[in-house]
Amino acid sequence: MTATATRPPEVAAPRGPGHGNALAGTGTLVRFNLRRDRVRLPVWIGSLLLVTLASVSSFTSQYPEAEDRASVKETLEGPAGLAMTGPEHYLAGDYTYGAMTAHQMIGFMGIAIGIMSVLTVVRHSRTEEETGRAELLRSSVVGRHAHMTAALIVAAAANAVLGLLLAASLTGLGVESITANGSLLYGAGSAAVGITFAAVAALTAQITPFARGAAGLGMAAVAVAYTLRAVGDVGTGAFAWLSPIGWAQRTYPYVDDRWWPLLLNVALAAAGVAAAFWLSTRRDVGAGLRPPRPGRAVAGGTLTTPLGFAVRLHRGVLTGFAAGGLLFGLMYGSILGDAEDLLAENDQLRRTVEQLGGDLVESFASVIMSLLAVVAAAYVVMATLRARSEETAGRAEPVLATGLSRARWLGGHLAVALVGGTLLMVLAGAGFGVSGAASADDTGLLGSLTLASLAYAPALWTTAGIAAVLFGWFPSASAAAWAVPAYGFFVTALGEVVDLPDWLYNLSPIGHIPQVPAADLNWAPLVVLTVLGAVLITVGLLGFRRRDLDTK
Repeated sequence: MTATATRPPEVAAPRGPGHGNALAGTGTLVRFNLRRDRVRLPVWIGSLLLVTLASVSSFTSQYPEAEDRASVKETLEGPAGLAMTGPEHYLAGDYTYGAMTAHQMIGFMGIAIGIMSVLTVVRHSRTEEETGRAELLRSSVVGRHAHMTAALIVAAAANAVLGLLLAASLTGLGVESITANGSLLYGAGSAAVGITFAAVAALTAQITPFARGAAGLGMAAVAVAYTLRAVGDVGTGAFAWLSPIGWAQRTYPYVDDRWWPLLLNVALAAAGVAAAFWLSTRRDVGAGLRPPRPGRAVAGGTLTTPLGFAVRLHRGVLTGFAAGGLLFGLMYGSILGDAEDLLAENDQLRRTVEQLGGDLVESFASVIMSLLAVVAAAYVVMATLRARSEETAGRAEPVLATGLSRARWLGGHLAVALVGGTLLMVLAGAGFGVSGAASADDTGLLGSLTLASLAYAPALWTTAGIAAVLFGWFPSASAAAWAVPAYGFFVTALGEVVDLPDWLYNLSPIGHIPQVPAADLNWAPLVVLTVLGAVLITVGLLGFRRRDLDTK
């Protein structure tokens, strides 16, 4: 008797409704990303819009007469002025309010808009892969390209909204020479710059497996674009045509109103998006095209300590901020020698600066020093909140499962934030002093500006303390620490324009720092801020010891 074994029929794997569709689930992810960024993006857009409108208001109040604008025009005709602002073509005719706005604002706005776009795309693409959420969703009905497409759609929508608001708001101001056509071009150029850098971020997200690396590469691209723009405006103009920011500036809103340079932004954005999608098919989920370098077989002695390990984690961001702070210090210092010419024929602006005390050069330097402190405060917040990133990514839990205490682990990150922020401020002050001494032909500025930068250290320590308290006691609200440098920028750059009362200045740690070198150094607020920073850090460490970790 024989029996024949029959093979059971294979059961086909269930297929979801989006199986085979690379864009399946994109609409849902777009809505989800907008839900996640319901606070973040409005704050970005509102801040950029407010800065632009306040700057225009400042121009109209500080330069009411054509002679005032002509004096500014003469000051900006030098290499340092062009490097800080934009192409010389804006200065060829009458320096109207429209020409002044486009000339002085497009470059700086391009940096901020580029950073917003880079962070948005990386947050909703590479970060999702790094945390493992993208792999989980793609195992169901979400298509391969859905995350990247949704991230780009959200970034493009944010830039489009910003561009429309800029166009409508600038037109609604009713300022002479700020026309509707020019405002529409200004808004379109701003949106085009942001969308271009969103495409660049999509590319950087394919290169490295880490979100911080992708964001760092994207921000480096923004810095390179601004540098190429500056070099092209000062010397060989061809360099400016290699920069997305330079293309937006060469639309010449309120001067020539030409649209065709934005086609270059569109072409680069389209090419970048196409390349990013193609490169995403050449790698695995969670991996990057550039694999991480293998570490040593045995860790060095410094890596076995909490501080040494924290330094290793932070060194890339610290190096980037230090280089940027030094560069901006050198750039601002290069126009320090022209401060008197810039202020000589503008009574209102001169009176505002003279309120700080000292001569015009020292007073002008004090204002710039406050802006550099805002940059250092942004680094301090980023460095302190790195501990939160380590926790939410699940990397802190296995480390803390060893004999390492929570206080020592968080203390390592805080030490890097405190020392790194101080070092960043000193480097920016030294660069400001070196360049300013050469520009103003005053060697004494080198020492005075370098020492003046140290006065802002207690404000940075207090900023770190605020971030530590939020991380220790209210971890889900840790991102609120970014309000400290954001508000510091508001009161420093726009406080005089909107005539803020003194008590609003005092809400910012930077607002308590004496305006050195123009004013005499007062040790009382520095001591109070130092003690306050120490108390806040202690409270933050206590809160972190008492709460549960966010585990994966």
